[in-house]
Amino acid sequence: MPSPIPVTRLLPKDMFPCLDIGTCSSPLTKYSLGTTLQVPVQRLHGKIASRLWSTVIHWKEVRSLLPVGSGGFGSVYKAEYLGETVALKRVKKCTKNKLASRQSFWAELNAAHLRHRNIVRVIAATTCVPPDFGDEGSIGTILMEFVGDENLQQIISGCVEPLGEDRWLRYATDIARGLRFLHSHCVVHLDIKPANVLVSSEDVCKIADFGCSLKLDHGCEVSAISPHVSHVGGTYTHRAPELLKGEGLSPKADIFSFGITLWQLITREQPYTGDRQHVLYAVVAHNLRPSVQDHPVFRSEQGRLCSTALSRCWSAEGRSRPSAEELLPLLETLLRAHM
Repeated sequence: MPSPIPVTRLLPKDMFPCLDIGTCSSPLTKYSLGTTLQVPVQRLHGKIASRLWSTVIHWKEVRSLLPVGSGGFGSVYKAEYLGETVALKRVKKCTKNKLASRQSFWAELNAAHLRHRNIVRVIAATTCVPPDFGDEGSIGTILMEFVGDENLQQIISGCVEPLGEDRWLRYATDIARGLRFLHSHCVVHLDIKPANVLVSSEDVCKIADFGCSLKLDHGCEVSAISPHVSHVGGTYTHRAPELLKGEGLSPKADIFSFGITLWQLITREQPYTGDRQHVLYAVVAHNLRPSVQDHPVFRSEQGRLCSTALSRCWSAEGRSRPSAEELLPLLETLLRAHM
């Protein structure tokens, strides 16, 4: 059954307790709300730790909070922390669904113990916020590496110059590499879309916003959605049919979302138009998918390969979709042809 990753599994085997102890309330059983954990964390020694996320935020070292963006469960700020530029995310306490907002905070930490070039790195997270930094509507705060001011959705919809084939192939390969790494650690993102992929100043894509993610049991490829999990959802235009039907989830749900995202990178269009409920029904009942027939880019030899890959990615049956591991050779071959 999917659940937030136990905090005790986030420390490397060679990590030993030190004097700094941070408290962080954590749901351990069925997302209980009253548990408090004490977790040994790595000393920072004047700089941000590069290996491990911390349960302690040194608030006196946080400087210059500048709003960057906001979403359904949180607001993001650009800040300075221990002399480095970071992103600070405050997870909101949703008055309509307090359980979902609390689960969203803990879901953000499902990949906190992972380090990969194509995943946004978590630096620290805590539910303990001093009065002069927090607000009553905040559940907790997460410090992350600051990737940049752009996400893929902004590039797709706002970039004036054409998005060349070499560029969107590189972006798609970055996302697939990030997904392969996440899935190898039994983490499913469940909200892959252009807006949740940040683009660094080096033009590298990094998967962000894990508020819908889940940690599957080790070796579990398909899992039923726990009745105690209320935040599973993601964006309806990118959501896999099995999630729309409330069926079991697996890493293949991310592959469906990746297919929609890849189509957007190629066409620079929105996948669907029309009423939300009509789209949801049509995706499940009539296999509605974004059109590839109306775009000349899919008529070339490479375009036909991409079209075939897309049709596999957004197959109605999860078991018929390729894994990220299986997708990468095709993407890397196409990318090398443009280098």
